[in-house]
Amino acid sequence: MTKNSPQEPRVSPLVFVILTILIEVIGSGLVAPLIPYIVDEFSSDALTVSLLASSYAGAQFLAAPILGTISDRVGRRPVLLVCTFNTALAFFIFGLAQALWIMFLAQIINGLTAGVVTTAQGYLADISNSKEERTKSFGLIGAAAGIGFILGPALGATLAGVNLRLPVLVAGSLALANFVMGYFTLKESLKEPIKTPLTVRSFSTFAQLRDLMERSHLRYLFSGYFLFYLGFAGLTSIFVVFVRDEFSWGPAEAAGVLVWVGVITTLVQGGLIGKLVLRFSNDRLVIVGLTGIVIALIGICFIPRGIYLYGTQTLFAFSVGLASPTLRGTIANGVPDSEQGKVSGGSQSIVSLAQIIGPIVAGGAYDYLNSNFSFGLQAFLVGLALVCFLKSLSSRPSSSTPIVK
Repeated sequence: MTKNSPQEPRVSPLVFVILTILIEVIGSGLVAPLIPYIVDEFSSDALTVSLLASSYAGAQFLAAPILGTISDRVGRRPVLLVCTFNTALAFFIFGLAQALWIMFLAQIINGLTAGVVTTAQGYLADISNSKEERTKSFGLIGAAAGIGFILGPALGATLAGVNLRLPVLVAGSLALANFVMGYFTLKESLKEPIKTPLTVRSFSTFAQLRDLMERSHLRYLFSGYFLFYLGFAGLTSIFVVFVRDEFSWGPAEAAGVLVWVGVITTLVQGGLIGKLVLRFSNDRLVIVGLTGIVIALIGICFIPRGIYLYGTQTLFAFSVGLASPTLRGTIANGVPDSEQGKVSGGSQSIVSLAQIIGPIVAGGAYDYLNSNFSFGLQAFLVGLALVCFLKSLSSRPSSSTPIVK
């Protein structure tokens, strides 16, 4: 076997997977803030930009569970490689597009193969030796995403000064380099693939989600996960509008708070969560995290000056850093190893759905009622997520049973 064989990794699987997430998020951060300006060449209305974002999220919602199910059968490695290659392809198509419909095509391609996070979660679940290690690994995913959200927009703004489409092409180049590295270094993590053949039902997103929901503890966990991200997506979608309207803040002031949130979340998920999960249980950290988010969202309604947002958002960021990886870890711990791809795909699909609905709900409440009602509604949604999680504890089975159909 040659030293360049894909079966002989020279990079730690954990390092590669975390680097893959980092590159994926940096790529998105490079591109997302510039989409309105690039699209302005063809259409200047906000609806077109929103539809482009929704086309990606909608495609991801449909594809994530299917990619997860496929990875349970054929392995994580081929799915990760296909997804990273198609991410590069989609960025190149978008960056070189000379028509609006081609941009929509690129977004749909990117969404349909946006299984990197889904498959990465399954991969890390495969190589983790304990539930605590699994939660720590999911925390590292969040930390990598946090770093990417900080670096991506900053790098994108710099490159856009040279050429507006250059950041998109750089994002494609990063994804392509990641594919090449993965091909030569990544080994397969799935020890025992599912032998059941794929059927038409295997390619139905709604059938996959329905199968997962048949177990009561997963039904409550997925419901809580959806409500948590519904509130989270709502806040992130209206935050900049809120500080502009309420405190007359410009982009620099708003970015300062967002970067601070990213730093806190990254520190919690990148290091602190690994220590906390060894001292406290996943369940306790989920409860503390969701409770902290509710308090932070309610607190926003009562701050008299913008500077106090650093207080509420510190609590928010710390709490999200606790709740997000522990919720993912709890969901992953609720199924056998052979179903990690399927449950990771279901989780990502639910996040995508929340990212479609959350901004619409929060924005509508903000526009037609007021900001306090919008933040109060988000706090209520996260509170319901906490109720669902507590309900899942009483319905949790002593051992996981297969749900493959």
